Amino acid sequence: MAADPIRIEDVKTDSRIFAYTRRDTIPVFFGVLHCAYFFSLFYLFPRTPLWIMLILGFIYSVSISWNINGISHNFIHNPYFRSLLANRLFSVMESVTCCFSQIYYDVVHMQHHKGNSDRQDEHGDTVDWLSIYRHGHGGQAENPWRYTFLSFFRDNPAAIARELAKRGPSEARWGKIELGSLIATMALLALLNWRYMIFFLPFMYFGHCLSYLNGYYLHYGGNPDKPIAWGVSSYHKLYNWVWFYNGYHAEHHFRPKAHWTRMEALHEQIQDLQIREGVRVIAPPHALGFLDPNLPTRNQTAPAAQIPSSGSMSPS
Repeated sequence: MAADPIRIEDVKTDSRIFAYTRRDTIPVFFGVLHCAYFFSLFYLFPRTPLWIMLILGFIYSVSISWNINGISHNFIHNPYFRSLLANRLFSVMESVTCCFSQIYYDVVHMQHHKGNSDRQDEHGDTVDWLSIYRHGHGGQAENPWRYTFLSFFRDNPAAIARELAKRGPSEARWGKIELGSLIATMALLALLNWRYMIFFLPFMYFGHCLSYLNGYYLHYGGNPDKPIAWGVSSYHKLYNWVWFYNGYHAEHHFRPKAHWTRMEALHEQIQDLQIREGVRVIAPPHALGFLDPNLPTRNQTAPAAQIPSSGSMSPS
């Protein structure tokens, strides 16, 4: 039987700790570092000038989007550790660091992959709860700024809980543990220094807004009707090195289980097909997608035709 021509080679390792590759040491290390940064902000707040804290707070906002779209995103698709307990504990740590349950994020994100930023159906609904078309009008994507700043308030906890319950009592229990850990941490920090929470919460909210901004341009201009073109890619080298290859988003939606270390190989394998099908590629990182010189207007439902070659797609 002939091999699947679009099947990417699995990542395997003989490590007793890591499930896929020892290179996952890198996102794990930065995940732990991010958690340390989260608690360092609280320590520094009464000891550091406000203007420095404002800079550190902004860095934390950016780091939320960086973690969600890089470390956390790769983790929910391919958990880093062989040990279930290690994965559970890493997930709890990420929940506290990014200020939302990773298991709940997993539920929402899997729903995202079921719909792949689909357009509204005849009832005005979308399968994907995060779809950029979900709150749009006339078949158009929603305005990016509304999507960016309002999506934080649109999660439906009841719908998430119903989906999580389908996974069994263990997953539901760990979801509650993650939420409980986050709430307990926030309550303790507020009890110790309520002024810090007034400082912290706007940066936390803005960080999630930046994540939604990033998510918007991961799909804006993509084609919800073609699996190969569900996502929009950016091959900006520095962006992909720092964000753990989040830029290869058309590739990711085409093969969601492909490990982050295999994104370049997957792209090379399907590049000709992407060219034929008109996969959209932007020059800047996704969070700066509004700066792309070929940005289509929202009433353009068809994706822009491009992707000339691998070399010309990557900015210098």
